[in-house]
Amino acid sequence: MSHKVTRRDFLNGTRIAIGASVLSPYIELFGAEAFQSAPGSDQYPPALTGLRGSHEGSWEVMHARVAGRNWPAGAPDEEYDLVIVGGGISGLAAAHFFTRERRGARVLILDNHDDFGGHAKRNEFRVGGRTLVGYGGTESIDTPSSYSDVARGLLREIGVDVQRFYEYFDQKLYDQLRLSHAILFDEEHFGQRKLVTGYGSRPWPEFAADAPLNDRARADLVRAFTDERDYLPGMNAGQKRTLLARTSYLDYLRDYVKVDAQVLEIYRRWGMSFWCVGMDEVPALSVPSYDDGGGMPGLRHTVPREGYRGNEPYIFHFPDGNASVARLLVRSLLPDAVPGSTMEDVVTAKVDYSKLDRDGASTRIRLRSTAVNVAHTARQEAVLVTYVHQGKARTVRAGHCILACYNSAIPYLCPELPEAQAKALAYNVKIPLTYTKVALRNWRAFANLGIRYVYYTSDFFKQVELDYPVSLGKYRFGTSPDEPMVVHMCHVPFFADIQGPEQWREGRRQLLRTPFATFERHVRDQLDAALSKGGFDADRDIAAITVNRWPHGYSYSPGLLWEPEWPNDESKPWVIGRRRHGRLAIANSDAGASADTNSAIAHAHRAVRDVL
Repeated sequence: MSHKVTRRDFLNGTRIAIGASVLSPYIELFGAEAFQSAPGSDQYPPALTGLRGSHEGSWEVMHARVAGRNWPAGAPDEEYDLVIVGGGISGLAAAHFFTRERRGARVLILDNHDDFGGHAKRNEFRVGGRTLVGYGGTESIDTPSSYSDVARGLLREIGVDVQRFYEYFDQKLYDQLRLSHAILFDEEHFGQRKLVTGYGSRPWPEFAADAPLNDRARADLVRAFTDERDYLPGMNAGQKRTLLARTSYLDYLRDYVKVDAQVLEIYRRWGMSFWCVGMDEVPALSVPSYDDGGGMPGLRHTVPREGYRGNEPYIFHFPDGNASVARLLVRSLLPDAVPGSTMEDVVTAKVDYSKLDRDGASTRIRLRSTAVNVAHTARQEAVLVTYVHQGKARTVRAGHCILACYNSAIPYLCPELPEAQAKALAYNVKIPLTYTKVALRNWRAFANLGIRYVYYTSDFFKQVELDYPVSLGKYRFGTSPDEPMVVHMCHVPFFADIQGPEQWREGRRQLLRTPFATFERHVRDQLDAALSKGGFDADRDIAAITVNRWPHGYSYSPGLLWEPEWPNDESKPWVIGRRRHGRLAIANSDAGASADTNSAIAHAHRAVRDVL
């Protein structure tokens, strides 16, 4: 019997919102240990399909802890110089920095998943005799020129040369094939479910003529894109920026560009895969003012500026996203576990999971291990870390501990933290989303229709897009439409009646209740709706589906309309939350309130400095 959550529970009960309300009925029947069985010796996590990401067995123990279950510390059976809770990029980077400074130090990394890398998840498929690789989470080394010196230095140390991506990423392929963006209009708001191709590549009057819009909406869309008009006349640049920082993009379109309601419905969910909220919560100032190839109208001649990446192309991408960065970090720690020696060969290397946690090794990565209690010893000379592994609670003793897990989990792991710090850590409400990878036997239908990306105005998945054309080392991207392809679809729960972080708590519960069959049904329906006129048939063309479910996904985003203006950095909750506490330090992208690899690495380095 599942727990029924009322609206009052949701609004007023934090423990219910992130705890007991999402416990599956299997937990109630069998207990949290039911999903903590050991993996088979022949299991290779990247090749598993179905529900992945925060898979069954990875989240139940921690949710039981949040709901009030306790695992008291027992007598420690191992001792380490450092225990790291969390084997994502931040945790792995912390191990790299620590062992670089203290050669031979004994380090244990605990992670609740059956694979390392955290959100940098690798998905593999076997289609037509070929192995295809996809990214199940952290997508790219976004804008490496903006990385800190520490983060750039780490990438170099583990063998990443970002300049090589200019050779490996085919920036011309889709343009040469004349593939463009498209919109799949929904029936509720536009009267019919219709695919319209050529968004940003056809003349706007021609695109608008094909779109299922009323006459005013059609004229307004063309005007918003083509008129060289300043929609904030009489204001200087500073006044414009002040206004647009307090005005949502949707309100800006309605109140200043004065477009029809149908145009608002085109863009209401436009940024769901990036900001994970509707455009009524995103400041207009945050929206790039370019308006070609999938951009957004109305700002170009009001606040002319470049997109947020500046002039650096978005090409710094391994075929499995930053899972290759995680693999390179593991190679730096445990060379025998990840064969090879270059950024090229890591893409096709097969990790030997049996070598991650070996007796006698100075560094050990222990998967399927959920930390449940972290506390100093009585005289503060060490830290005791209790975790659940294979259904049993165990305790280890450590000279120091770095918590590279979710900020919101830390107050439950460490009840001894000062109240102000615990409250600050709880401020970080992580953002739920799913990255769904669909292995297709070919992508001929996309080519036939002349599309590379489809945006759905109001559907379960926000988009479907062709994979990034990257060939690296022995891995070859299928450049012919008749070759297999892994396409990307993103789903973020959307609530028209909830704003602020509460929508993410509700979305988290929703994701954990959604079965794989629901994702599969929407994949088939949405691909057929967009591609059937190009010859696509879901029954014939879909080879496999992997749903990377992240109920705790992106780090908290402080750039949305509800965020207060903090007087200084020291007053920001994520800054207060990351303070060192005795022998405990905190790393992760949450510590920088920035969902990117740069933040994860930078705060790993800071945490290691804290404990050293």
